[in-house]
Amino acid sequence: MRITSLIVALITIAVLPVLGEEGVGQEIKQDAKKTGQTIKDGLETAGEKTKETAKTVGKKTKETAQAVGAKTKETAQTVGEKTKETGETVATKTRETVAGTGEKTTQTSRKANRRSTKTSNKPTTDTGEQPSPNQDSAPAPSPSGR
Repeated sequence: MRITSLIVALITIAVLPVLGEEGVGQEIKQDAKKTGQTIKDGLETAGEKTKETAKTVGKKTKETAQAVGAKTKETAQTVGEKTKETGETVATKTRETVAGTGEKTTQTSRKANRRSTKTSNKPTTDTGEQPSPNQDSAPAPSPSGR
């Protein structure tokens, strides 16, 4: 019986640390679960905040795009109106100019026709050479220097 008691004592001594480790293991496991839950909650909160921020940014971007579109449309209409007004002004001024110079033009063309009917008494010679704009119209000096 002494041997049996000794064996039971040895087994009890061997089992006690294992049971104690299980308690520590359970505490570690519970702490890990708590930490995991905290991280999960933090990520969910960050996800919600990111989603809200994305919605806000999207809304602001849409509003800005609509405002820019309205201003662009307004500017295009203004430019169109100014272009139309300018075109009408140019057309009116052109008509006035043509109407005002019409009488002068017919008189000038009659004078030009009279002038063009005269014959020229000057003989023209064509050497085939055109004077360049960089040269003077004075004749070149002779090489002998006379």
